[in-house]
Amino acid sequence: MEKHKVYDRDFKEKAIKLVLEKNRFKAAKELGVAHVIVYRWYEAYKKFGEESFCGKIIRNPEQRRFSEQKRNLEKKLRDSELQVEIFKKASKHIAAGKPMIFHFIEDNLDKYPLWKMCKALGILTGTYHKWKSQAKSPRQLQSLLLEQEITAIFYEYKQRYGNIRISEELKSRGTNLSPAQVSFYMKKLGLVSKLSTSNKSKYSSPFIPYNPCIFPNVLNRQFNAEKPDQVWVSAISSIDTVTGLLFLTVIIDLFDGRVIGWSLSDGRTIKETSLPAWEMAIKDRKIEQELIFHTDRGPQYANKLFTRKLASYKCVIRSMSRKGKYLDNAIPGNFFNSLKSELAQSDNSVTKKQIEEALIAFSGNCTK
Repeated sequence: MEKHKVYDRDFKEKAIKLVLEKNRFKAAKELGVAHVIVYRWYEAYKKFGEESFCGKIIRNPEQRRFSEQKRNLEKKLRDSELQVEIFKKASKHIAAGKPMIFHFIEDNLDKYPLWKMCKALGILTGTYHKWKSQAKSPRQLQSLLLEQEITAIFYEYKQRYGNIRISEELKSRGTNLSPAQVSFYMKKLGLVSKLSTSNKSKYSSPFIPYNPCIFPNVLNRQFNAEKPDQVWVSAISSIDTVTGLLFLTVIIDLFDGRVIGWSLSDGRTIKETSLPAWEMAIKDRKIEQELIFHTDRGPQYANKLFTRKLASYKCVIRSMSRKGKYLDNAIPGNFFNSLKSELAQSDNSVTKKQIEEALIAFSGNCTK
């Protein structure tokens, strides 16, 4: 019977070197050894290092325990040194508060593991991920500032300025933005000059389905309803107040001309305008019959989020004004004119509270 072959330390070290350079299969083939044996040597090397190659000496439990304790202590020492290094580098950011700590972590992800930085700085990884999902990049912040500036100029000049004149106004204020770039932001914000659309509307078709969230004009200026919850109309208008520009969204039931839903907000996002107004309108109503919901083509209505919301009510029929045809949605316009006329009679500058009080007073007085 063939004796069990014993390999010396040098042979094993050579085998491990070949495994690291190539792989265990090639190393085993080159050395004429079963790849299972090479695999066992490699696993021992990963666990015990070069102490594994001791010829026929078998490590007793005490030696193994000592070796494992040594490795654990060395690992803890390395971790402690790394934590001290991270803490030293982040020390000037710690005094500035959590946002600066988060920025430090973001800037050093290529140098240190995320969880080690969070542990050294006393931050939960979940907290960092939440900050990152909400944080805006410098480019996003710049775009946000440009959007605010363009919106301010647009309403400052009574919605008459188009992309070219807004571009010139921005240049006079120290911001260079081409008309094409301004046009991009205006389209994103849903800003359309009154002067430009009045000319273009003559050549536009009644319904152009360039957007799947744009719907044809089903209402067709039939501003009457025989019963409640048969036809609702909605629109958004801006109101200048003592604290700045506010945006009012209303939903009116054509049966009695009452405002059944409204939202007053600082911004023009969907979640600040059309959605809360709709939620208020349906709060105490059950829509069980066909309901025509008519609006303009603004981005607060012609979007996937709001479309999906209304589509969940199987009996809601969407209707939208034709491009440039402002009389297609004249009822909310009449309401806004009456409301602003009432607010203009106030001696003082208009406040948000005054608008809310006027809304309650006018909610049943919208004339057809």
